[in-house]
Amino acid sequence: MSNQKQNGSIIAIITMMFLYAMIAFVTNLAAPIGVVMKNDPEVGGSNMLAMLGNFMNFFAYLFMGIPAGKMLTRIGYKKTAMLGVLVGFIGVLIQFISGFEALEGYSDNFVYLLGAFVSGLSVCLLNTVVNPMLNLLGGGGNRGNQLNLIGGTLNSLSGTLTPMLVGALIGEVTKTTDFVEINLVLYIAMAVFAAAFIALTFIPIRDPEIGRVTSKTQFEHSPWSFRHCLLGVIAIFFYVGVEVGIPGTLNFYIADTTEKGAGLLANAAAIGGFVAGTYWLLMLVGRLCSSFIANKVSSKTMMIITNSVGMALIILAIFIPKETMTSMPLFTGSSFEMTQVPVSAMLLVLCGLCTSIMWASIFNLATEGLGKYTAQASGIFMMMVVGGGVMPLIQNFIADTLGYMISYVIPLLSMGYMLWYAMYGSKNVNTDIPVD
Repeated sequence: MSNQKQNGSIIAIITMMFLYAMIAFVTNLAAPIGVVMKNDPEVGGSNMLAMLGNFMNFFAYLFMGIPAGKMLTRIGYKKTAMLGVLVGFIGVLIQFISGFEALEGYSDNFVYLLGAFVSGLSVCLLNTVVNPMLNLLGGGGNRGNQLNLIGGTLNSLSGTLTPMLVGALIGEVTKTTDFVEINLVLYIAMAVFAAAFIALTFIPIRDPEIGRVTSKTQFEHSPWSFRHCLLGVIAIFFYVGVEVGIPGTLNFYIADTTEKGAGLLANAAAIGGFVAGTYWLLMLVGRLCSSFIANKVSSKTMMIITNSVGMALIILAIFIPKETMTSMPLFTGSSFEMTQVPVSAMLLVLCGLCTSIMWASIFNLATEGLGKYTAQASGIFMMMVVGGGVMPLIQNFIADTLGYMISYVIPLLSMGYMLWYAMYGSKNVNTDIPVD
C-alpha cells in the first residue's frame, strides 16, 4: 500500500471515529431531557410518555435507513456524512425552539419531539456511514470488527459524558422546570454540529475500494437473500432496544423521587444521569478492552459469552428486592463518588460491560461475505435501529403498569435471541451467491 493511500485510510478512520462519538452525543440527549418532560404536568409522570423523545429519535431510522444506504452508492460516504451533520444541526435547533415561551403547554412537547425525530434522521445517516466504512477499511473479519469496537469506545465515552452533562446542567427537576432551562445543553450541541460540518468540508475522505459500488453496479440479489444477514437485522433491532432500554429505564427508576426505599440524594435527576452515565462508562471499558482482543477472538465467541452473562445479571436484578441496598461508585464526570443504590440497579449497570461488544459484533457477523451488498445492508440495519425506540417504549409501558424491575423481561428475552443468533443464526449458508 502506498504512503498516500495509507495516510488517506488513517484520516478516514480517525474521521469515522469522531462521527462515532457524535452519534452517542445526539442519541443520549433524549433520556435526561425526558426527565424534564416526565415532570411536565400535562405528561402526568408517565415513564412511557417521557420516553417519547427517545422513541422519536429512533423512529426516524425506520424512514431514513433505506434511503441512507442508497445515498452511500450515489453521493459517497463523505457527502452522506456531511448531510447527516447538517440535518443534526437542524434537529437540535428545533429542540432549542421548543423552549420558547410562545410554545408553553402541549405545543412545546410536540416541537421538542419533532426536533428529536429530525435528530434521529441525522444519527441514522451518520451510523450508515461509519459502520460499513470502518468494516471495509479493516478488510472485514476480525480486523473490521476491531475498528468498529475502537470507534464504539469513543461512542461510549460520548455516551458516558452526555447524560452526566445534561443531568448536571438541568439540576433538580420540578414541575416548573421547562425546556428553556436546558438551552445551554442545546447551544453546546449546535456548536458541535457546526464545528463538525466545517471540519468535514476540509477533510479528504475517499470511499474504500473493498466492496465499492457505483450507480452502474448490477445487483442480482439483495442483502435479504442472505439468511445470516436477515437474522442479524432482527438481532440489531433487539440489541438497540437492550442498549437503550437498560440505562433509560434505570434513569427513570433512580430519578423517580417516589421510590422512597432507594435512599437517593434530593437531586435525583442528576443522580439518575450519573447512574446512566456509569452504565455507558462500563460500555466504554468493555469496548476498549475487547478492541485489544478482537483480532484474535471471534465476534461469535464474544457474543455468546456476553449475552450469557448479561442474562444472568438481569435475572438477578429482577428477583432481588429493591430494598436491598449497596454502595456503588458512580462516575460524576470528574471523579467517583460512593452512593447508595439498590443492588438491582448496580447489576443492571454492570450489563454495560456485556452490551459493549454487541453492536460491532452483530454488524460484523451479519455483513460478513456480503461484498457489494454491504452498503445496502448497512441501510437496512439502520432502519431496524428503530428497535431502540420501540423496545424501550414497550419496556416503560410495563414499568408504568407492573413495576420497573419486571419490565427488564424485555431486554432479557432480547438477549436470549441474540445468544441464539450468535450460536446458530450467524453462519453464512448462502456462499453460492456472487458478491463481486
